[in-house]
Amino acid sequence: MVKLIIELSRYVILVLISIYTLQSYMVYIKRSEDALRFLYLRQNVIMFCLHFVAFMVLYLKMEEPQLLYFYGAQVIYLAAALIFFRNFYPKASKLIINNMCMLITIGFIMLTRLSYDQSLNQFKLLVAATVIALIIPVLIRKLRFIAKWEWFYAVLGIGILGVVAVTGLTTYGARITLSVGGFTFQPSEFVKILFVFFVAGMLAKSTRFKHVVVTTILAAIHVLILVVSTDLGSALIYFITYLIMLYVATRDFRYLGAGVLCGVIAAVAAFYLFSHVQVRVAVWQDPFSVYEGSGYQIAQALFSIGAGGWLGTGLFQGSPGAIPFVAQDFMFAAVVEELGGVFGICLILICMSCFITFVNIAMKMTNDFYRYVALGLGCMYAVQVFLTIGGAMKMIPMTGVTLPFISSGGSSIISTMIVFSIIQGLYILREDEDKHIEEELYYG
Repeated sequence: MVKLIIELSRYVILVLISIYTLQSYMVYIKRSEDALRFLYLRQNVIMFCLHFVAFMVLYLKMEEPQLLYFYGAQVIYLAAALIFFRNFYPKASKLIINNMCMLITIGFIMLTRLSYDQSLNQFKLLVAATVIALIIPVLIRKLRFIAKWEWFYAVLGIGILGVVAVTGLTTYGARITLSVGGFTFQPSEFVKILFVFFVAGMLAKSTRFKHVVVTTILAAIHVLILVVSTDLGSALIYFITYLIMLYVATRDFRYLGAGVLCGVIAAVAAFYLFSHVQVRVAVWQDPFSVYEGSGYQIAQALFSIGAGGWLGTGLFQGSPGAIPFVAQDFMFAAVVEELGGVFGICLILICMSCFITFVNIAMKMTNDFYRYVALGLGCMYAVQVFLTIGGAMKMIPMTGVTLPFISSGGSSIISTMIVFSIIQGLYILREDEDKHIEEELYYG
């Protein structure tokens, strides 16, 4: 009977995630407020149903009583996050809230399947991050002076990265973490938010050539410090984000072309300067030639993806644990192996839905600073998702960045929650602007 339930659960989960994903894109064609309200409610019901089915399978396989309490705690957390965000901020984007909670739910499921302890730690961090996130939208809405602090963001960001480069702890060959008061965290995850605010402030102030040169030099210092720390994944995210923000602000193809050329030169230089870059490129080209050494991780990830096929093997029916550091670097491979390629595609589409919403908010902002902030944070999120999934599928060399909300990672979880909360604040600002315009038109 248990085998039958587990087998049927595969198809139920695939149907639920497919319907949810479809709803995420139907938002853009719905016009009635009542229709949208009912659509968001359906998404919530689907999310809780998927969560229940997955944890039913986890309990049947693990047979651990504490799993029932943990499931109940997660349900309370997800319900509270939905209720608090919607009641504290009635003008907030319901789609962003729903997608955020769905991604968190997928993370809960896969982390619990891989490691109960890691999932419990992730849960605690998410609770704390959510409390912080509930405060941020009102700060974005009220503290308008943050648009004028571009030099403060630059100095603070460069200072923090510099401290990490000099005194940070080395993790897997990269100096990326700090330990303060017994807590270990990755500062670059938080500095990237300061980086976006700095670039947005500078470009909103002026896009004249001299000003662009100054902005580029300061942005380059951020990236170079990360390169010196051998945190090349973060350096790439910062670089691509800056290049996109610069092009959107100036609409000058010469800047874009020069940036791409510098990126190519930097990539070639990194290949010859850093031995671990050479190793990752060699692994990317042919992981099976070095299967027993450096290629083992990516080879196992490819085996997992291949074993999952379109429909997946089912929860606890695969071997994602055979991938080293799967919860941090290769969570997408674990998802595809046990939940299926269809589920993986839906996961990508949900992430794309978030990015599209971020860009849509940016396009509708009238204030340049807020527009560039929304665009920059959206680009950082999209690039991180691409690097993680592309690396797991051997589309690009592995960069070691996490899949937001799904992979295990304390700093990544908190910073991503802050990013989504800032976007909510910008969405509310946009709604305020629309209301102000309507009032001006109405009252003349």
